[in-house]
Amino acid sequence: MAARAGSPVPPTGRGGAPAEQRGVSTTLASDKWVTDLVAWTAVGGGGIVGWVTNSEIAGAAAATRGGTGGTAGRGQTGRGPAGNPSGGRGPGKRERLIAAARQVLYEHGVEHATLADIAVAADVPLGNMYYYFKTKDALVSAVIEGYRHDFADLSARAGHADNPAGRLKALLQLLTARQERLARFGCPIGSLSSELDKREGDLRDEVGTILGAVIDWAETQFRALGRDDARELAVALLAAYQGIAVLAAALRQPELIGVEAARLNRWIDSLTGSQ
Repeated sequence: MAARAGSPVPPTGRGGAPAEQRGVSTTLASDKWVTDLVAWTAVGGGGIVGWVTNSEIAGAAAATRGGTGGTAGRGQTGRGPAGNPSGGRGPGKRERLIAAARQVLYEHGVEHATLADIAVAADVPLGNMYYYFKTKDALVSAVIEGYRHDFADLSARAGHADNPAGRLKALLQLLTARQERLARFGCPIGSLSSELDKREGDLRDEVGTILGAVIDWAETQFRALGRDDARELAVALLAAYQGIAVLAAALRQPELIGVEAARLNRWIDSLTGSQ
């Protein structure tokens, strides 16, 4: 996404201290709610950044069958694909299919992913899948709906910061928390949106609403900072995040994400005069 002429583009700069290079200001990292939230996303709590893994899907499947869950030697028990304790019976087949679809679509793309691939990843017989989802598009739509709910949850958690700048930094930190995944597969929402944009149909509009919601949320924070150009700043922030995700994936350099996140943190500070 290229910024138009005259639009506010975050200033360039070099990464700072090690914590800053990870996109975490030393002040922000000291807040317990932030560290707790990052830990939550690291185990798959946030759909946008906390991607389910094969072991988590396998654990969900085992829990549904009454098994122990997790993978051998890891001692994971009772953890569903969203990373939240299941507290007994694990997620059902529909939930496992959606969790598996998120991973398969993210790693292989919509066009290359097959329902058979997703059924295998979810440990659900292919014939059973059609009971829940008649077409692949229906399953993709369910994945998008899950992303929409996850962003609402993510933004609500980021909203615990005391001020607008802190909330913007918290969201940025959460979005860039899993740099290795971003550098390998890109931003899941951005990648899915780019792929669906080449197709006709409702799915393209559905995924676009998520990126629109991110911009709307960021605009609200910038406006609370007293910025008349809040919308342009929000677009610039999302464009910078999407751009570095693409670049890091193309170059296979996850460290670029941390450096860019640190730069964006300094940019946010510059807008508040708190450098």
